Formats: sequence, C-alpha cells, structure tokens
Amino acid sequence: MFECGTCGKAFPAGWKARDQHCDATGHERPDFECDTCDAYFGSETARQQHMRAKGHFSSEWECACCDDLFDTEADCRQHMIEDHYYCSDCDRTFMNLNNIKQHLNSKTHRGSTIKCPFCAVAYTTATGLTHHLERGSCARAPQMDRDAIYRLVRSRDPEGLISKRSIAWEQSSKVDYLASEHAWNGRGYQCYFCSRVFRQLHDLNQHLNSTAHREALYHCPNRNCRMDFKSLAAVINHLESESCGAMRFETVQNRIGDIISGNSLLRF
Repeated sequence: MFECGTCGKAFPAGWKARDQHCDATGHERPDFECDTCDAYFGSETARQQHMRAKGHFSSEWECACCDDLFDTEADCRQHMIEDHYYCSDCDRTFMNLNNIKQHLNSKTHRGSTIKCPFCAVAYTTATGLTHHLERGSCARAPQMDRDAIYRLVRSRDPEGLISKRSIAWEQSSKVDYLASEHAWNGRGYQCYFCSRVFRQLHDLNQHLNSTAHREALYHCPNRNCRMDFKSLAAVINHLESESCGAMRFETVQNRIGDIISGNSLLRF
C-alpha cells in the first residue's frame, strides 16, 4: 500500500491518491521508493537491487502536468509541449503553442549553430543568417545583398518553386532612392509612396531603400499557400513558423546551406 513519506498515511486507492495528498499538503513521497510497486527502502542501492530482482523498472514516462503516461520520453515531452505548453527543461508554461515553439527555437535551447558560409559567424536560425546576407552585412562577401541573393536563387530555381519571375525587378533593383529636404512637411520627412513620416532624413532614405516599397520576389513553395514575400529572409521565417505546414522548422535549418550557397537546382 502506498504511504506518505512524511506522515505515514496509507492510501488504498493507490499512488495517484498518495501523490495528490503530498501535493496538497507539501508532504514528501518516501525516499527510495520502487518505480512500480509500493515498496520503499533505506538506500538507493537497496531500491535498485529490488527493482532488478523483480523487474520493476518503470518503462513509462509520466506527464509533469497531468497523470498521463507515455512509453517514451520523446512522446511525453511532445505531449507537454502541445497539450500543456510546458517546457520541462526550463520549468516554464507558455500562453499558447506558438509561444512555446518560439521559445524552443530560440537561442536558449538551440544556441547559435547556423554558420554563414562566407564569414563563419553563427546564427540561431536560418532567418538570422539570411538577414545577415541580404543586408550586405557579411565582411567576407560584401557583394552579397538582397539583389545578389535573388539572382542566385532565381538561377537555381527554373521552375519558380520559391522565386517569382519579375521584369520590373530588373529595373527597380538598379534604383537607389535619395530623398532631400523637400520631403519635410512641417512635422517630419514624409515618404512619397506611403505618406509615413520620419523624424530624420536618414531614416526616410533607409525606408525608401528597404523592401517596404519593392516588389515581392518570392512566394511560399506550398501550393495551398503561395503567400508572397519581398525578401528571402521573409520566406524562410514563414517556413520556420510552420504556419502553412510546408516543412518542419528543423528541415529549414538543415537546408538553408543548399539554398544560400549550393550549386544544385532547388527542390522542395
């Protein structure tokens, strides 16, 4: 019969009733208790000897949030993530599934393992690496920017799996916008295209030469989605989110090298 390790109360109904009692009162379960039966011992050595002799090693994993049992640790972890939004490693519960997925895919759990193929700077996700290159931030590949990445992807994507064929891009990619003091409207520097106002002229020029008013160059490879994007980083971020089910987060991380620096045609 299962007993409370603090007060000695017995629980004929079984271990669940005993554990509920301990959780409610702050009492402890008996030290060195068998994984399977109600026996407990004076030392870990004695407990191990008993379980080896009786074959009482537990083959089930119990959810930390409910009483559900699982055959493998992986199944138990997946249950806690998807049904309880609970990270067992950090002992943290999240508001929804998206929040815990972001947490699990963050630097806290993943570290920085996605390396730039040119300068070897490491990033947490494929999106981070792609931003690095599209912004022209790589010291070892200064020629790499949004337009160069698009040319590279388009040359290896003849079927248009993720890239869009754009005649207008050939012209717009050669244009650099430079606003002047004439953009001042009395409150700030106003964008001619969207009327957004910026405090400094430098900020307006950054906005004008960003992707804000550029044509969408990419689309999701999922035929049931086909959402358009203005940068490769935006496509990668969309795929990492798993929002349309095109591919798993891990698959994106494993294939980013082929997309950025591979020589073969793209396949999805």
